[in-house]
Amino acid sequence: MKKMICVMCPAGCDMEVSQKVSCGEISVAGNDCKKGEVYARIEFINPQRVVTALFPVEGGKAVSCKTSAAVDKDLIFEIIKEIKSREAVKPVKIGDVLIENVLNTGADVVATSNMI
Repeated sequence: MKKMICVMCPAGCDMEVSQKVSCGEISVAGNDCKKGEVYARIEFINPQRVVTALFPVEGGKAVSCKTSAAVDKDLIFEIIKEIKSREAVKPVKIGDVLIENVLNTGADVVATSNMI
């Protein structure tokens, strides 16, 4: 059993998620809405996060960025390492793709601010 707090709305339901070993069935308790149940199942089976970081830009500066979609939580540090190994060339505009399909996740790293 895993205890977690739902982050899908301000209610912050305390939930318990468990899986039956015999059949693999997952049960969720403590959620007040369907969003909480969906969140708990995904978090239990394959936790994912949107990665935010600072992307190096020529001249020793950096621009904020994020992944275009949630990626496996286990890849966060590898993605940050990949971001830090690159350098963007000015100008950078919000929405510019800085790395396509980062680490074959299907998510791009995109700029979330401008740098002229």
